[in-house]
Amino acid sequence: MTETNSSHDEETDLETEPRRREPIFNMPGVVTLLIAVCVAVHLVRVYVLSPSGNVEVLARFAFIPMRYTSGLPLDIYAFLSPLTYAFLHGGVAHLAINMIWLAAFGSPLANRIGTARFLLFWGATVLAAVFLHFILHPYDILPLVGASGAISGMMGAAARFGFRIDRTEGRAAFAGPVLPLPMVFRSRIAVVFLVVWMAVNLVVGLTSGIGDSPRIAWEAHIGGFLVGFFFIHAFDRKRPEHHYPV
Repeated sequence: MTETNSSHDEETDLETEPRRREPIFNMPGVVTLLIAVCVAVHLVRVYVLSPSGNVEVLARFAFIPMRYTSGLPLDIYAFLSPLTYAFLHGGVAHLAINMIWLAAFGSPLANRIGTARFLLFWGATVLAAVFLHFILHPYDILPLVGASGAISGMMGAAARFGFRIDRTEGRAAFAGPVLPLPMVFRSRIAVVFLVVWMAVNLVVGLTSGIGDSPRIAWEAHIGGFLVGFFFIHAFDRKRPEHHYPV
């Protein structure tokens, strides 16, 4: 602003400038809530519960495939753990990485489809992740924990939007219609992302659990991703019909 501008112009600029700025922390409430719950659960497990109490929490609320194949009667936790496992994490690094990706991919998706649909999407991808993990490891006694399956679903949904972002309302939201599969595979950014994502999960699957490294449930990632990629249209808000070029 030069010194020759009038005071009226200065006041107008000061009034309009904040509207053009996007807040640094502009996550929708539902994403903030999910992150807060995951962090709070981890802090309680680490700093409040005893080691035996922490083990008891994992035994009850983590997803353990053998719970369903051991022949023992199913208790209430057998019905809760396919959802509650997503709020448990194996360590600070696991928690931090998942929360960063949840903020990055969950925010534009929640802004796009709304809170209620986002929670339904979260539940569907969480369940799909444990379902595929269970199909492949039905007698596994190791607990499955983490929100990676749901976050992978959000990544799959992002690919169906072609990673297009609309910020006209002051918040980032996935833009445009859900792309038909042929158009997704004609998008360079979507194809590169899909190839890299699948390659990373393949490498993780082949190398995790070797030596002292923790085993990564990469199959659960794929289960969540497939639901997000193929069924995001079922969670999207109804929009005007869009005609694609042929």
